[in-house]
Amino acid sequence: MTGLPHLHPAAAASLEKWHAMIARKNLGDLPSITHPDVVFRLPTAFNPYHGIEALVLTMSNVVQIFEDFSYHRQAATADGRNVVLEFSAKLAGKMAKGIDFIRFDDDGRIVELEVMMRPLSGAQALATEMAKRLSRALPASSEVR
Repeated sequence: MTGLPHLHPAAAASLEKWHAMIARKNLGDLPSITHPDVVFRLPTAFNPYHGIEALVLTMSNVVQIFEDFSYHRQAATADGRNVVLEFSAKLAGKMAKGIDFIRFDDDGRIVELEVMMRPLSGAQALATEMAKRLSRALPASSEVR
């Protein structure tokens, strides 16, 4: 993806790392660009998750579940600390589109990530697969505040 000219420099560096990790389907370096108290919202859960462990666990599985994943568009807020990334992917034979809302702090660390998806069948396919993989681990690693 091309860079956003008005993105905060630290956020731009982290976003570049984000795109590289997603392309490799390896999010092992995600903690290096994430605030310890990150808030993470999934399209399949009402309550947010908190902390790097929940984010890394979830996103590491998501990148393995999605097929033909690609980002299409991105936009940033005027302050350069918030980005919106539009994506599409296939999962369980279903097409899905979605948006990642990412908020960065002054150091370029992700402090909030919210994922929204459509259609409902795609979100349901994701929820089913995630439940198989994480039903025991994710609730224990998150704390609803």
